Amino acid sequence: MSKFKTYLKHPFSLILLALIILCAFITVASVIFIICYILINGIPNLSLDLFSPKYNSENVSMLPAIINTVSVTLLTLIIAVPVGIFSAIYLVEYAKRGSKIVKVMRVTTETLAGIPSIVFGLFGFLAFVLALGWGYSMIAGVLTLVLMVLPTIIRTTEEALLAVPDTYREGSFGLGAGKLRTIFKIILPSAIPGILSGVILAIGRIVGESAALIFTAGTVAETATSLMSSSRTLSVHLYCLLTEGLYTKQAYATAVVLLLLVLIINGISNFVARKLAKA
Repeated sequence: MSKFKTYLKHPFSLILLALIILCAFITVASVIFIICYILINGIPNLSLDLFSPKYNSENVSMLPAIINTVSVTLLTLIIAVPVGIFSAIYLVEYAKRGSKIVKVMRVTTETLAGIPSIVFGLFGFLAFVLALGWGYSMIAGVLTLVLMVLPTIIRTTEEALLAVPDTYREGSFGLGAGKLRTIFKIILPSAIPGILSGVILAIGRIVGESAALIFTAGTVAETATSLMSSSRTLSVHLYCLLTEGLYTKQAYATAVVLLLLVLIINGISNFVARKLAKA
């Protein structure tokens, strides 16, 4: 009550508080509406045929797309996470703070983070599909996604490393530890929660990406047997079902599975982050 009286004495603060509460309410209500809409329209259309090992025009199975989604996500993270983390380590721990190189790299990563996914898809199509002659393949899609998520991983890792107090570094150096030992034994363990938050954001973008993969990985509704195989992920599968206009009900069911897949992956990532933070 005393806080409310304080806001009454400052009308502008009261207006800002009301706007903040309104925006928070709109955000939460929108998320709840979208989730409920997908679940209400999708759950009744779930069936065992949608999880058949092979896709055909009758069952419209999403199982191959689920397997491809997991494969693409893992391959992308295997490449992007080490490159992103090591790049951030260089920017924070080795490069001279405030140098022109650091400024250029930060501007570059921030610029890449703002580029639409369709542009990445066009680049991947021209570079990997046509120029390198790989055709529509999983490796072309994976490398395109690596370019997309690298800025997110680099920036979040960089901020996580900068958040580690310099006293940690000074204490480690004072005890005789070298640069590498300090980074891998002191700094990185302290920054793991922030790093994993960037990885979680990257996973969400990978799983939900469709525009870039249509131009690079293709839309073949089969489980990829090699890196050079053309395949579709779950988001591309959902897009194809909706554009064809013949499988709207199955598309809603696919949306439910895609939503659950994202929630499961995020839940596992958060669980791992909490465990590593306590270790």
